[in-house]
Amino acid sequence: MDYIWTTASYIVPFVVVLGVVVFVHEYGHFIVGRLCGVKVDAFSLGFGPELFAFEDRHATRWRISAIPLGGYVKFHGDANAVTAGVSDEFQQMSSEERAVTFAGQPVWKRAAVVFAGPFFNFLLAIALYWGMFALVGRPVVVDGQLVIAPRISAVQADGAGAKAGFRPGDLVKSVDGAPIESFALFQKRIAASPGRALHIVVERGSASAELEATPAAVSGKDGQTIGRLGLNSSEDIRDMRMRKCGPIESLGLAFEETGSIVEQTGKFIEGIFAGRESASQLSGPIGIAEASGKMAQKISSLGIWPLINLIALLSVSVGLLNLMPVPLLDGGHLMFFVIEAVRGRALNERLQEYAFKIGFVMVSSLMLLATYNDLARHLKL
Repeated sequence: MDYIWTTASYIVPFVVVLGVVVFVHEYGHFIVGRLCGVKVDAFSLGFGPELFAFEDRHATRWRISAIPLGGYVKFHGDANAVTAGVSDEFQQMSSEERAVTFAGQPVWKRAAVVFAGPFFNFLLAIALYWGMFALVGRPVVVDGQLVIAPRISAVQADGAGAKAGFRPGDLVKSVDGAPIESFALFQKRIAASPGRALHIVVERGSASAELEATPAAVSGKDGQTIGRLGLNSSEDIRDMRMRKCGPIESLGLAFEETGSIVEQTGKFIEGIFAGRESASQLSGPIGIAEASGKMAQKISSLGIWPLINLIALLSVSVGLLNLMPVPLLDGGHLMFFVIEAVRGRALNERLQEYAFKIGFVMVSSLMLLATYNDLARHLKL
């Protein structure tokens, strides 16, 4: 029973997180397609056998399918999903019928429909960060570190802190009479006092406690001797110092945060191809499920915002990945549309078919590599 509950605690958040990102991506294709006059036959969240479905007044079949690893929009006249080819049915259509198909649209409309998927992923990230900054505020960062209250979340059993009497939940108020306002400042004072007895006052519940602690002398990263008590900082979002932001400032910060993620992700992808980054850092569905589960399990202490942040990060990643000029991905379709616009006609179908097969192999290989990396990290291969 415990195994079932543990598995569900990872699978359910994973389905929710990925489902939100995929739905928004596909909805971008869907709504812009509708605005461009394209008839939509199906909108599916997931692949494989249909679990639940209904038809709207436009005769679009909305589906939830069994395999929650993606989704698709099928436009009228397409062979499969978005822009994946023209069906035999299309060839037999009248000019009036072709006018409501994806393939029957001018190239600029087709490009707009395809670009809308990744674009909506970026909009989702901006909207989530906007709400997060406006409702909660923005974490205060000093010298590259989050400002966190000096609250103890865990005490190492064999550490100097345990010997001194520290307990989880203790809030450090002062060290040798000097007030302590952040965990980073507390760490700094401890690191500077190896082997020296310190008088530390902590708030414990509604009372105060005075402790005598002697930090253990250990070797730091640069070889210098530093002090260590073996105490962990709080992960509770309520212990983070947040700066309140108005709605306009929050919107600007949301654009800034999303742009920063786009830049960092773009540099990472570029670094992989240039050999500066290791492809072993890529993560797939298992890694996403693990991260989603961990964030969901910590909602009671961290709140829902870290999970929201994960959705925003994943949404940006999906948007960028789909813009890569690889046949089968949105970026590959956009590349073909640019060629069509320049040449005045599309590439021949046989050449496009070969390109899509190559793209399928590339995307499948990337997914297999990401899954292998997840398994290797999990099983410590």
